[in-house]
Amino acid sequence: MNFTGNLIINMYSIVLLTIIYIHSINHIEKGSLQHKLYMMMVQATILMLVMDTFSRFDGMPGMVYTFLNHFGTFFIFFTNLILPSLWLLYVHLHVYQEEGKTRRLVYPLVIINLINCIMLIFSWYFRWLYYIDVNNVYHRGPLYLVPVFITIGLIFIAAFITIKKRKNIERKSFISLVFFSVPPLICIILQIIFYGMSLILNSVVLSLFVVFLNIQNHNIYTDYLTGVYNRKKLDLYLKEKVDASTENKSFSAISIDLNDFKSINDNFGHDIGDNALTTSAELLKSCIRSNDFIARYGGDEFCIVLGISSRIDLERLICRINNSVNEYNENSNMPYKLGFSMGYAVYDYNSHMKMEEFIKEIDRLMYENKNANKGL
Repeated sequence: MNFTGNLIINMYSIVLLTIIYIHSINHIEKGSLQHKLYMMMVQATILMLVMDTFSRFDGMPGMVYTFLNHFGTFFIFFTNLILPSLWLLYVHLHVYQEEGKTRRLVYPLVIINLINCIMLIFSWYFRWLYYIDVNNVYHRGPLYLVPVFITIGLIFIAAFITIKKRKNIERKSFISLVFFSVPPLICIILQIIFYGMSLILNSVVLSLFVVFLNIQNHNIYTDYLTGVYNRKKLDLYLKEKVDASTENKSFSAISIDLNDFKSINDNFGHDIGDNALTTSAELLKSCIRSNDFIARYGGDEFCIVLGISSRIDLERLICRINNSVNEYNENSNMPYKLGFSMGYAVYDYNSHMKMEEFIKEIDRLMYENKNANKGL
């Protein structure tokens, strides 16, 4: 591929990643390690695409072209294990959902990257990985394939983890995680066979885009811990329900608070507290239909929105939730007992309540129920 063609493809790739980056900054929750790892992959790929463009001045005469070729090529070799390392961390975290366990994986990956850097430094003298001759022409070294095989190994480890733990992953996420490795591996093989062809970074852009659509973008509206929707999605969804309601078509909502959550955290630790939240979310989901809506409203509060317009049907659901909680407490080996305080109502179209007012109303009813439970 000539310089112009490579420049065009790289520019399109950089523009696409820049759009993803800006969108992620403005919309996706920034606190999670998963988000940070994804953003680091995007940043690293943009920078490497720029350096890859510099390395395409291969064979062009002149001091400026020679410097850019040397600098770009060195940078690509210096950072070529960073992307597969970040990807392995991303997959590990997505599969196991344990930040501490994933952070421990950083240390061996840092060692692998340091070994690559040491090889590169010695390569300046021994020409192990590559060298650029006096005519500014790039040549492969005898150990050129070593970092390539390490890259393939890291990608295969990530794919192996994904396939082994596929039961713990949503189908859409599983397909995206497996697909990520396919385009880069194909391009790596093509680059080995056809000297001068290098589309690996552009293939990574395609993989990152697929992950963005199916995983990262989904996280905009998903609570990281429980897997249900978050407050942002609740506000949007509830506003849609209020706007779409009529005298003949209404809906209902339940505000739910986990009783004594602070004491669970204080007495048993935050890991058990997290377990109580995830268990609560699963219990609530088991009591509603698949097309009903559930979100984590706050720290230990949930909100369910249903297509129920009958007070009697709504109270039947409340009984089902209470029965489910009682059954769980009877059979659970956990050191805590679950209990919910609930406020619920059918939305009255004629009241003309706004979304915020309706939330406050069911919240008020929930606190009334909570105070009544304390008096028992």
